[in-house]
Amino acid sequence: MRAPILTLTTDFGLSGHYVGSMKGVILGICPVTLIVDISHQVSPYAIAEGAFLIAQAYRTFPRGTVHVVVVDPGVGSERRPILMEAAGQYFVAPDNGVLGMILAREKHKVRVISNPRYFRQPVSQTFHGRDIFAPAGAHIASGVRLSCFGKVIADYVRPSFAEPRQTGPDAWAGEILTVDRFGNVVTNFPADDFPRFAELAIGGANVGRLVHSYAEAPEGELVVIAGSSGYLEVSLNQGSAAGKIGCRAGDPCHIRI
Repeated sequence: MRAPILTLTTDFGLSGHYVGSMKGVILGICPVTLIVDISHQVSPYAIAEGAFLIAQAYRTFPRGTVHVVVVDPGVGSERRPILMEAAGQYFVAPDNGVLGMILAREKHKVRVISNPRYFRQPVSQTFHGRDIFAPAGAHIASGVRLSCFGKVIADYVRPSFAEPRQTGPDAWAGEILTVDRFGNVVTNFPADDFPRFAELAIGGANVGRLVHSYAEAPEGELVVIAGSSGYLEVSLNQGSAAGKIGCRAGDPCHIRI
């Protein structure tokens, strides 16, 4: 029998003790857990970016994997911790939309995490990653039944960033989901839904050229490419499109077809 797999996705960065503390809690509860870091470099408070990253990663993991996602600008407020079962996997996160892209894609069941038996005590008002989400994920990995955590709910957050919205006969509005390490700007425009367009606008940049590979792009020219994520990206061959435009995750973008 293989060891349980638990992934971590946060906006905590790597310079502090936060990620290490979460791992310590997990291993204290389920010492055989195989912990996989998806990313701890989500932009601070960027819920849509966190949602994009976990939605890209979860499909590569085997059934039974537990995913703990902590991008939580509402920590300490009335927002609820939730547990979602989808695609044969388990997701522990704040109820703020960070699981929204998976919710929109997969059949799912969502529970509120309300049983303090599975919290680390005392629960801090500012570090629920350590005191609620990490222990809940570890208890799931160790085999605790999902029904023990809390009741099934239907009033969980359904975020607007998961889908672009039409603003005119030939115009759509969206937002930047993430900027990757190379400066590629990933929008929430699905490439299959927008195979042809007149221009994609971000900030003061209007980009109208679609290419099939980064190498096809002329040096110094902003272009659009259908990325491996399935979304349209604005890119700059061997340069940072985000740096040239001056944009970041969460900024608006528009497309004209």
